[in-house]
Amino acid sequence: MPDIQLRFHKDMLVLSAPIAAALRRAGLDTARDLEFTLLFEPDVVEEAYRLESIAGAQCLVAATGGVTPARLAAASMDGRGSDVVEAALEALRPFRPQHVLASLEPCGLPLDKSSKASMTENRDQYARAARLFAGRELDGFLLEGFASCADLMCALAGLRKVTDAPILASVDVDGEGVLANGRDTLEEACAVMADFEASAAGFATAAGQDEACALARRAAAACDLPLLASLVVGRRDARQQGPTAENPYYCPDAMVAAADALRAAGVQFLRAVGDATPAYTGALVATTVGLDVADAGAGVAVDEGARAEALDALAVQMRERVSAALGTLAAEAEAAAATLTPEERAAAGSADAPAPSVLDPAASSDAASVASPGILEKAPAADADAGRD
Repeated sequence: MPDIQLRFHKDMLVLSAPIAAALRRAGLDTARDLEFTLLFEPDVVEEAYRLESIAGAQCLVAATGGVTPARLAAASMDGRGSDVVEAALEALRPFRPQHVLASLEPCGLPLDKSSKASMTENRDQYARAARLFAGRELDGFLLEGFASCADLMCALAGLRKVTDAPILASVDVDGEGVLANGRDTLEEACAVMADFEASAAGFATAAGQDEACALARRAAAACDLPLLASLVVGRRDARQQGPTAENPYYCPDAMVAAADALRAAGVQFLRAVGDATPAYTGALVATTVGLDVADAGAGVAVDEGARAEALDALAVQMRERVSAALGTLAAEAEAAAATLTPEERAAAGSADAPAPSVLDPAASSDAASVASPGILEKAPAADADAGRD
């Protein structure tokens, strides 16, 4: 499989949706039985990945989120981490994906960021999990579901203690960019990702398209890493006929506009999570396949250039209108002068006023420009009034 780092900042890529949602729809308790299913019912897992592969996802995400020692112990799989990892990666091999990412989720241990011992223990959870992948074929790791900067810091530090493989990191945020712990912000999380050598910075949100794009722009401003955006699909209801604040991505079609807008905001990696189906993945792929990552900064430059061109065009238009107004004034002065008798012309020529008369055709143009500033002042005002009308 090609090195995914060669595609950073270049190709739009879609990650497969978590298979846990598909397994839950099949009646499995994934919180308790995911690892058991990987080991003893791999066909069920392969079928879920088959649909994601058919949908076109370039990156298949292995279901290894719970292989930290604490999570394995909670699932009664203590000591079976290597077997779980092998089974999860084996489930992907038949589909020959372009890229394989290994998921790692929060270990679940209590964390006191003021305690060095607590931080060290949490960090070692992720380091021990990363060692399970030594010598195996994969393109990198996906840290997902993180709700605090401290936990994310431990995960990144633990992985970087063991591996130099690419790491895509993602935190859960609301529409305001606040992490799920209610304290940390997206910018703070991006700073942690950059400081601890994440390869891509990401977020997962259930907020609507506009809010998600705003979050992407905030992440782009906070770091120079490739961006990952995961859109959370709420509980799907066939009776829902349109987007709501609770579930803006109520159907796969809603992903089309969102994917296009997020690409314009600078996002490279896209993913549908939550209660997403392969159809959601397919919508993301269909919208972005074959496209390069959009340069959000270049988009701003284009907008500024277009704005400057529009202003220049407006200035030319105003000059033309003013010139036309002055030409009309001169023509009227010439017509008025033609109606004067010889006596009136002589009287006008011998007038005591030192300034030339506007009735003098030879001076009409200069008079209009010097003695009639109202033309220049009124023309823009008239244009503005016409625009309002």
